[in-house]
Amino acid sequence: MSQASRILISLVAGLLAGIALAALVPQAVDPTIAVAQPIGTAWLNALQMTIVPLVVALLITGVAATAEAAQAGRLAGRAIVLYLSALCASALIAAILTPLTLRIAPIPTESAASLRAALSGITAIAPSPPLGAFLAAIVPTNIVKAAGDNAFLSLILFTLIFAFALMRIEREGRALLTRFFTAVRDTMLVVIGWILWVAPVGVFALAIVVGARAGTGAFGALVHYILCVSAVGVVVSLVAYPIAVFGGRVRLRDYARAVLPSQAVAISTQSSIATLPAMIEGASRLGVPVATSGVTLPLAVAIFRATGPAMNLAVAIYIAEWFGVSLSPATLAIGVVVAALTSLGSVSLPGTISYVSAIAPIASSIGAPVAPLGLLVAVETIPDIVRTLGNVMMDLATTAMLSRRGPAVPDAPPPPIAKAVP
Repeated sequence: MSQASRILISLVAGLLAGIALAALVPQAVDPTIAVAQPIGTAWLNALQMTIVPLVVALLITGVAATAEAAQAGRLAGRAIVLYLSALCASALIAAILTPLTLRIAPIPTESAASLRAALSGITAIAPSPPLGAFLAAIVPTNIVKAAGDNAFLSLILFTLIFAFALMRIEREGRALLTRFFTAVRDTMLVVIGWILWVAPVGVFALAIVVGARAGTGAFGALVHYILCVSAVGVVVSLVAYPIAVFGGRVRLRDYARAVLPSQAVAISTQSSIATLPAMIEGASRLGVPVATSGVTLPLAVAIFRATGPAMNLAVAIYIAEWFGVSLSPATLAIGVVVAALTSLGSVSLPGTISYVSAIAPIASSIGAPVAPLGLLVAVETIPDIVRTLGNVMMDLATTAMLSRRGPAVPDAPPPPIAKAVP
């Protein structure tokens, strides 16, 4: 049984147990919560403990990998520019579409209130500071304190400056530090793997508290969340069609037929790397030379996750709406930038890990609480299918576009592909 399935089962079991406990043995609710809530909180704390070192290591190694790929030739360089633009556009779609969706189909009031009460350990959100104070606070006087305070925007700014500076030093020192942060990344992934191994216990503990306090309304709220976030991913996925038609100059019917096998593999495996052979075959059906698809598709799988910024920002906005956090256009703009950057750094991670590591900085940067991610990660299975499906569609569409807008022959072989990409 997959990890995602185990976590989902523990969520459903915990909710049902909490609902049954409140209905059948109401006098046992408070003693049960007194035991379950500290267990769930401890697991959440363990999960959040890993975020800062993982985000730093991911950003540094992500910038290093992108810089290395850009040196592979003009085709790779143009591909990276296109991918970065697409990541920003993806986040922008979420910043516009998610608030609009929540205005048209708001979170069920009773369910949202019940879930807020159930997650009572979450601290209140501080009001947004004035613009001048906010801009001054972006540049920290003490980066260690910023990391300790989970000031992710300041942390990301410093990390990016450090990563770009790292690319300017001599090759030997650059390689040494890159290997160091790669080792930090891999070590943190092992630690997170251990924490997620006991996730069914932590999620069950959280869910039994939610079920006992929120009742059956918890299911309705979670379904609403899945539909809203997935809808944003579907919209981003559909953008692949006009990119292929107008950017790649292929007929809509031809693109739809070429991408269909990749879509089938994506749905069944939830893995972009598993769809690579089908994508290369689909690209050849569209008349893309192997010399082009052999560079752009592995590169896309390695560093490009088109739906990531949109769906990650959608989750953060949903949590903000859920907890009554007001989001100004400036705050949403910050979320767009952070969503694009964190997506670039977490492409090669398994879905469960990237969910937390990519969304926590976004949520923190817009003033939304991070703790609900420990509960929402349990229902990521369905949105993850949408994520993979959209990524595959955008990979093939951008490959067609790159093929029509420049020479096919690369100057150097493509960079190595990450080991596992969901």
